[in-house]
Order: sequence, then structure tokens, then C-alpha cells
Amino acid sequence: MTQLKVPNMACSACDETITKAINTVDAAANVQAASKTKLVNIKTQASEAAITEAITVAGYPVTCH
Repeated sequence: MTQLKVPNMACSACDETITKAINTVDAAANVQAASKTKLVNIKTQASEAAITEAITVAGYPVTCH
């Protein structure tokens, strides 16, 4: 399980966009994005670097938590 902080995540549409971005890297990933806490929990076989890059490319920079 990987947990990332995404400070620019503001609404449920952001949650969906981030989930779709992660699913482009790993279609079988289990993603829980919560705009209220700004945290994304991901259960995936993909590397954290690949996931972070996908989220960043979608327009949501990831910070350390």
C-alpha cells in the first residue's frame, strides 16, 4: 500500500481524475482518493515513481507526507 499527499486535490472530480491517471499505469490498482484529507491510498504492483508521475502529468503535483 502506498499513500501519497496531493495538496491540489479539491473535489470529487479531482478524485476521479487521479484515479483514472493511476489506472493508466495499473488497471488493477485499488485507489482510494480523498479530497477532504488530500491523501491517495493505492494498492498496486506499479512503482511509486510511476504512480507519482501519472498523478503529476494529470495536473496534481504530489508532495511528501
